[in-house]
Amino acid sequence: MSTAPLLEVTNLAKSFVSRKATAEIIRDISLSVGQGEFVSVIGPSGSGKSTLFNLLAELTAPSGGAVTFHGDRKPGVPFSAYMPQKDLLIPWLTVEDNASLGLSLQGMRRSKARERVRELFGTFRLEGQGGAYPFELSGGMRQRVALLRTVVQDRPLLLLDEPFGALDYLTRTELQLWLAELSAENGLSVVLITHDVPEALFLSDRVYVLSNRPATVRLVLEQNDPRPRTLAYLETEEFRHNERMLLEELTESARSRPEGSTR
Repeated sequence: MSTAPLLEVTNLAKSFVSRKATAEIIRDISLSVGQGEFVSVIGPSGSGKSTLFNLLAELTAPSGGAVTFHGDRKPGVPFSAYMPQKDLLIPWLTVEDNASLGLSLQGMRRSKARERVRELFGTFRLEGQGGAYPFELSGGMRQRVALLRTVVQDRPLLLLDEPFGALDYLTRTELQLWLAELSAENGLSVVLITHDVPEALFLSDRVYVLSNRPATVRLVLEQNDPRPRTLAYLETEEFRHNERMLLEELTESARSRPEGSTR
């Protein structure tokens, strides 16, 4: 894995101005993502995680600071591909057409786009489902279609906004295991926004903990255990220690304005 950063966020700030007031959402956030790294961002509800996600996805401009991307970038094409919380599959399109939609919208011939996604059906456990419609799929399968639609765009960075938050416990665990293997084996560079502390610890090389709004980085947790991890990791003393530390930090950050720290 290269030590050069793929993404650098430096002193990022974002405020929204109305006629009556200015709402400061993000203040002085800095983070980085290296090639092939899996990074998670967690924070209290309403802390500004979605705003940060939109800034990284270049859907909105910062009020201050900078988001800098390093590496190959096609002119006019976003650096990242993102997957929102809901799968947003189009009901009248098949799995094949939903998964290839992003490529088609970029101008790729539909036949070529379909061919590209079919090549990945095995990797995403969607064999034999190309002609199915969303209503015929389980929640886990719908999320895999949505993730395939994101990955197949072949962007340098993947942004995932709580992709498994609405799933039941067993399905969520299965997809976390699958995503852990997929990201490690394919060297994917990922930023995951999540409320789920065990999910962040299980999947990530590094976890950033945000404060209450206006969001700053309270803590940066580096994890040395190699990925992909197995469920046995959840029984280790290191996992229990890190989980307790993050939960304490999140609880404290929800109560007060933090000063920031790094561990």
